[in-house]
Amino acid sequence: MATSEIRIGVWAPVHGPRAALQDPAEPFDASWAHNRAVVLEAEALGYDSTLVAQHTINPHVPDYDQLEAWTGAAALAALTSRIEIIAAIKPYLVHPVVLAKMALQIENISEGRFAINLVNAWNRLEYEKAGILFAEHDDRYAYGREWISVVERLVRGERVTHAGRNFQITDYALAPKDLYRARPRIYVGGESEPARALVADHGDTWFINGQPLADVAALIGDLRRRPRRGAPLSFGLAAFVIARATEREAQDYYEHLTQLAARDAQIRAIQRANSDDKVVMLQTIAKSPRIGSNGGTAAGLVGSYDQVAQRIRAFHGAGIELFMLQFQPLSAEMRTFAAEVFPRLGKQPASSVRPSAPAFIAR
Repeated sequence: MATSEIRIGVWAPVHGPRAALQDPAEPFDASWAHNRAVVLEAEALGYDSTLVAQHTINPHVPDYDQLEAWTGAAALAALTSRIEIIAAIKPYLVHPVVLAKMALQIENISEGRFAINLVNAWNRLEYEKAGILFAEHDDRYAYGREWISVVERLVRGERVTHAGRNFQITDYALAPKDLYRARPRIYVGGESEPARALVADHGDTWFINGQPLADVAALIGDLRRRPRRGAPLSFGLAAFVIARATEREAQDYYEHLTQLAARDAQIRAIQRANSDDKVVMLQTIAKSPRIGSNGGTAAGLVGSYDQVAQRIRAFHGAGIELFMLQFQPLSAEMRTFAAEVFPRLGKQPASSVRPSAPAFIAR
């Protein structure tokens, strides 16, 4: 049973829209200016967190724009004052000593609001085109486990000597240390057995991909039964939201976005071909029709304002603390959610929030 407050986050638009790439109401925009505007508005609206996903090239269409996660996160840290900033990282792309130094720098810029999201990669293309090893699934997790064990000690302020399969580090310490807490928070994604073992040993929060409540509850139960040192693990959920005044309006808009997303079929096929078929996320999201990434609408947050709030409360009761949400069109839907659903969750939106006009009205 969850005891913490419900926290609501939003995915930064680092590689464009989440549901359909050819939506007239949401032109493709992965620019720094757009990401800055979205995150600043999310903070002003009362959102608690933002996730900055990491890709070096766009995972949908390699020629499209892609925001760089860590320089973007540093800039957001300097511009914001309250919202948590979570930057994803794929261990093979950055040496743990360098990454730990970057994490401490952004932690101190943000005055204690920064977090690392450890992901172990699914997109072959950005690795192989750069001549970087894209190892087998379990080998990537073994590498990530050793990598995060070094990062965690360094960001905690320890002096590290490490002799492992992948890294040889001698008498290394970073300064300045974290000026605001013991270390930045560590989120971990992935649902395979190696991922679960890794988060139990090294994570603070497990990010679960969007899926039905019963499946999420089973995943949480499995992790809670595992031995763990330190504070209990907390849980986050990715989900795409469509909230409207009525369930019919929400379903109409879902069908509208589904039709738009169908135009991206060729793009999605290329993306699947470049993906590791052993990644459990891809197996999970293939179970049912949905729109949005990382499970998207499979979590069931499509309905009236009351229905969406009730379903979020049900997930919270099962143990989800942080809901990392996707919307399309992003800014307008983000405002409407804050105005209409925040109060139904007992959260206070900014006093100036007004719901936006619906992006789509069925005729």
